[in-house]
Amino acid sequence: MIQLSDDKTRLDVARIHGWLASSYWTPGVAREQVERQIAGSHCLGAYHPEHGQIGFARMITDHASFAWLADVWVDEPARGAGLGRRMVQWFLDHPGYETVRRFALTTADAHGVYAGLGFTPLMRPERLMERLSPAFAAQLQVAS
Repeated sequence: MIQLSDDKTRLDVARIHGWLASSYWTPGVAREQVERQIAGSHCLGAYHPEHGQIGFARMITDHASFAWLADVWVDEPARGAGLGRRMVQWFLDHPGYETVRRFALTTADAHGVYAGLGFTPLMRPERLMERLSPAFAAQLQVAS
């Protein structure tokens, strides 16, 4: 049985770094940056009794009105069984987020998963803006 836990001491940071460094959204990310991201976020790990950590997700939030879901990852052999959805639902059901008015995220390929959890395209996309570092903007230009 897969166990979910937000105990940061259980996180396999080396494994998480490997996953994120291979992702399309943070390719080549430095381990030190992943460590800072973990330190500043509410993190969730998914653990298999024989295989160790097989999933990760984190929420960046003020714990009052806004939360940004990031870095949802399920290890390749465990994909397709609903674990990513289960991790996101864990955050949505968490009592610490009951006053949050807006959950946001970015995805290139999991719209159906998130739509099934109530996420929709932006209601007012013309109001959303972003400021990217020059290096990240260049990285996104290459990836598109």
